[in-house]
Amino acid sequence: MINHYNESKGLHLNYSIITDLIEKNSKVLDLGCGEGTLLKMLTDEKNCSGVGIEIDQKNAIKSIEKGLSIIQGDLLEWLQTFADNEYDYVILNQTLQSTQKPDIVIQEMIRTGKKAVISFPNFGYWRIRAYLCLQGKMPKSNILPFEWYDTPNIHLLTVKDIFEFCKQRNIKILDSIYMKRAKAFKNFFTVTMTNLFTEEAIFVISK
Repeated sequence: MINHYNESKGLHLNYSIITDLIEKNSKVLDLGCGEGTLLKMLTDEKNCSGVGIEIDQKNAIKSIEKGLSIIQGDLLEWLQTFADNEYDYVILNQTLQSTQKPDIVIQEMIRTGKKAVISFPNFGYWRIRAYLCLQGKMPKSNILPFEWYDTPNIHLLTVKDIFEFCKQRNIKILDSIYMKRAKAFKNFFTVTMTNLFTEEAIFVISK
């Protein structure tokens, strides 16, 4: 078990885990960077340089106030303007499931970056399955707090989906970390078990 995760910080605060995955002095591109918390951590703790892309104006302003270089706009549109291998890492944290074209986003990430880091809530988690089965309604939890009508999650996915996606497209999985109840693990022995017991996942991938 990896003890980076702190339950008191909430399930979405996986920034320290991602920061640990990034090498020092790397050039990074943070897609959907929000208020710039992760990018600021990478700048301060790993001496990284880079850019964040954020579509929400208020979040973009908050990121700029942290002294970060931010582009306001659609992440896929901007992602397609960068050169091959322009960045050491391209990061998409908790945003993949809310993108319009996640398959194209991933392909562009591994084109633009030497490595890509993606994280997402796992809709194969057993509690989500049980909630849907027993309640007959779309699941809600700390990590999925939205109603069915206002959720940003338009492309639901599981850990197993990512393994199959990468295999079909010859994408290399360089590392993976799985989270459950605010604790992080390297695996749960098999893909099936990992898919069942993972609440949130982080993958490092490349061409």
